[in-house]
Amino acid sequence: MTIRKTTFLLGLMAALLPVQNLSAKLIMSQKAALKLALPDSVKTEKKTAYLSEDEVSVVQNLARAKVDSTIWTYYEGVDKDGKALGYAYFDRVIVRTMPATIMVAISPEGKVRFAEILTFAEPDDYLPHRRWLELFKDRELNNELKLYGAIRNVTNSSLTSEAVTNSVRRLLALHKTILSRSSTPKKVSKMMKKDSKKESRQ
Repeated sequence: MTIRKTTFLLGLMAALLPVQNLSAKLIMSQKAALKLALPDSVKTEKKTAYLSEDEVSVVQNLARAKVDSTIWTYYEGVDKDGKALGYAYFDRVIVRTMPATIMVAISPEGKVRFAEILTFAEPDDYLPHRRWLELFKDRELNNELKLYGAIRNVTNSSLTSEAVTNSVRRLLALHKTILSRSSTPKKVSKMMKKDSKKESRQ
């Protein structure tokens, strides 16, 4: 084999390696996840929330986690009368250096029904067991919902534990902020600022 051909093949292999590493393992499709999150819904509505700068700050303070986007798509399941039965939010996080997709199903009361990892690009050793994900069930956004609080750390997977916990807090805070828009502006402002300060102090 000539030097030119060898160099070409080595370059081609190097170019392909990042693509292979970036491919995330599909654990559950979004369609299947939505069926689990909103099983009794007569209709599932896809919605998009556009956050203002103030709302981003509120969400970050409530979640104690960074919010990188002002545009969020979520799903609301309703019954035949249009009453909300539940919500599903999706988040893309970086675990160590590779991405994962998290879905959180939220009840009308604002509690976690369950959290699910849909895609995971890190090695399987860093993927938490279902028993660990079940720690989020029925949790709401409060001071107990944190790593080393109600959520224990996954052995040898601290970064995964942190990424998923932050994601759940972020999506609960996002949900709370979006739903608060239905109140009067003054009431929303006072309520969100009060909750934000309370979370910051805890």
